[in-house]
Amino acid sequence: MDVATCSYTSFASRSTISLPTSPAFTLPIAVIRLNNRRKIRCYNNTTNTLQQSVNGSECSNGGKDKHCVTDLMSWMLVNGLNSDCKVILKERPSHIVDHPSIHYVAASEELQSGDIAFSVPNSLVVTLERVLGNETVAELLASNKLSELACLALYLMYEKKQGKKSFWYPYIRELDRQRGRGQLAVESPLLWSSSELSFLTGSPVLVFDSPYLVHGFNHGYRIRLAEILQRSEGIRKEYNELDTVWFMAGSLFQQYPYDIPTEAFPFEIFKQAFVAIQSCVVHLQGVSLARRFALVPLGPPLLAYKSTCRAMLTAVDGAVQLVVDRPYKAGEPISVWCGPQPNSKLLLNYGFVDEDNPYNRLVVEASLNVEDPQYQDKRMVAQRNGKLSVQSFLVHVGKEREAVADMLPYLRLGYVSDASDMQSVITSEGPICPVSPCMERAVLDQLLDYFTKRLSGYSTTLADDDLLLADQDLNPKRRVATQLVRLEKKILHACLQATMELINVLPDHSISPCPAPYAPSLK
Repeated sequence: MDVATCSYTSFASRSTISLPTSPAFTLPIAVIRLNNRRKIRCYNNTTNTLQQSVNGSECSNGGKDKHCVTDLMSWMLVNGLNSDCKVILKERPSHIVDHPSIHYVAASEELQSGDIAFSVPNSLVVTLERVLGNETVAELLASNKLSELACLALYLMYEKKQGKKSFWYPYIRELDRQRGRGQLAVESPLLWSSSELSFLTGSPVLVFDSPYLVHGFNHGYRIRLAEILQRSEGIRKEYNELDTVWFMAGSLFQQYPYDIPTEAFPFEIFKQAFVAIQSCVVHLQGVSLARRFALVPLGPPLLAYKSTCRAMLTAVDGAVQLVVDRPYKAGEPISVWCGPQPNSKLLLNYGFVDEDNPYNRLVVEASLNVEDPQYQDKRMVAQRNGKLSVQSFLVHVGKEREAVADMLPYLRLGYVSDASDMQSVITSEGPICPVSPCMERAVLDQLLDYFTKRLSGYSTTLADDDLLLADQDLNPKRRVATQLVRLEKKILHACLQATMELINVLPDHSISPCPAPYAPSLK
């Protein structure tokens, strides 16, 4: 399961809120403050303990009116959730005093590997097919300029404007309660303030300055787009295409007496909703294009994520179910797999960092010098060996030595300057380059300088990070940001160590590095 992510904040302030409406329309959703020991479990449909009306009083008909129930679990039970599900909703306090506590899904009884924790009927699952009511239109939109996430966000934004009249009111209210926060009570950095983003200084998530070569331009400097900026620009493009949904699926919006999307919702409001949906959506496998992205009550953000978990939400006949992959004790939070994502994606999508993430990685981008007279020959040799003129090398945690070794043939190729040596490379098989002692020293020195400078771009050292994380009262956003940059720096330190070891085994340390007028660039 590949889960895309996100969170949401209030447009008027930095406090978070999901699926926001326009400033002119305020949905009267009361924040319910629950006792810390209260649990919401899968009661039988005849139980009306938690089936309260929208004004807070118990339903006079015993909870049988589907529009009367506002509690999430009770609403799901009334609308088709099996009463034999094996989960409860528990809560943990928020790190911010004026924010409601965090709800999470936990086992209601002991579970064994292979047990079905819950099965949510399709009638309670939001997909593009359900939203648009026409699979052809849904697939057309999904394959055109507008993503499923944008369509789902727009749908729930209009539904929120319906208030308590909306069928999805209990689910939307629960999303609002979560405020786009993951289980660490932190929302996506896409919605952080500029001062909060400074916690990520040095990380590719934020920004990274480096020498960069562009085909057809002179050697110079530019700022590589940070992941946050790239994602924000993508959301802006989605917003500019919103009215496409309105015109292509006009029948859907006849029930909404509001303006077209870009007039009804400012960009910042849509961005908050988009980020919220991104953090909640589930990528279902083996279904049609119109159903592959789904919003599942009891799914994210109520489920915890774990990179080493193998349980995932799956589509079965008429429902979406969760089969656990290990034993659970009663009351223990249930985890699902978030896909093979590095920590930078986990933070942007879900607001958390996994210390034990086996998929964590950094990217080192190397590029051949376009001003090199032998650029075209080197480009051909690189392509013959499965590399590009601008090549991204993935440095996976625990495999830093292998990554450095993988970079060396490419960098050696960039350092070849003699025409006869280049001809020898062209006629040889495999990534073979004549390597002189001075060339090898130049290549390793460039790598050493690169990793050293990249580490210097962070505002803290590993020792500083350890001191920060030892503070129990550390700001939650500062904590996850520190976790992210600390793990990035560990990868870079391992690369630095691997490079130093290669330098130390050179036969002659008195040899100076070869001059390299057309050395490849690293960024």
